[in-house]
Amino acid sequence: MLSYQHIYHAGNLADLHKHGLIAHMLEYMTRKDKPMSYLETHAGRGLYQLDALEAIKTGEAAQGMSKLAKFYPPEHPYTKVVAKTRAEHGASAYPGSPLIAANILRMTDTIHLCDLHPQEFAALRESMRPFGGIFHQKDGLEMALALTPPTPRRGMMVIDPSYEMKSDYAVIPRVLFQIWRKWNVGTVAVWYPVLANGAEREMVKVLKDCFPIGLSSEVRFPPAREGHGMIGSGMFILNAPYGTDEEARRIEGHFRKL
Repeated sequence: MLSYQHIYHAGNLADLHKHGLIAHMLEYMTRKDKPMSYLETHAGRGLYQLDALEAIKTGEAAQGMSKLAKFYPPEHPYTKVVAKTRAEHGASAYPGSPLIAANILRMTDTIHLCDLHPQEFAALRESMRPFGGIFHQKDGLEMALALTPPTPRRGMMVIDPSYEMKSDYAVIPRVLFQIWRKWNVGTVAVWYPVLANGAEREMVKVLKDCFPIGLSSEVRFPPAREGHGMIGSGMFILNAPYGTDEEARRIEGHFRKL
């Protein structure tokens, strides 16, 4: 939906889960001296300022980023990108997944970023200007189907919709199956919220039934404020790089201590 803006949620506990795993996978994949593609269906702005009124209003960034040092050591690729982003853009800066990816990928890699929201898309192009990339202002799932298999064929896709449209829960498994048929060598990571009302459960069940080889990682955390429906974060990953399961368990262990 065109109403969703991630600035209200950037740097929250779900981002600590999702972005930590994305950074870990990309760092591993770039160790191999072969070019790769990175595709993101719902990219957002790329760069956020957590002292913005929108971020302060929800309190989610304060809840999340206060745990960064507890969850990730200084040498972790996610921690490194956060530190680099703050050195370049100020102490309140936070890198979204496009900026995290761009800081880990190489000049030989190809980046496709998509967002339908006009303001978010314009901000994305501006924040990614130093890195380049191919930008798509269109429906992210349509882009995913149109570009798979990508060139280079080796690569990773992140599917991260807002889920403000309840139909997303039914659509995502169908789209993932279509992507898999066209690009069964790709690493495809689907993020989803874990909700108090359990709206995501049927989708997760379908994903696990259709793709028993997939890696599922879920964490729980206290709601950011009274009545807030998101109580956790989930990642479902096809063709997860070696060691991702171990990293997921490590992250999940930290969340269990909250």
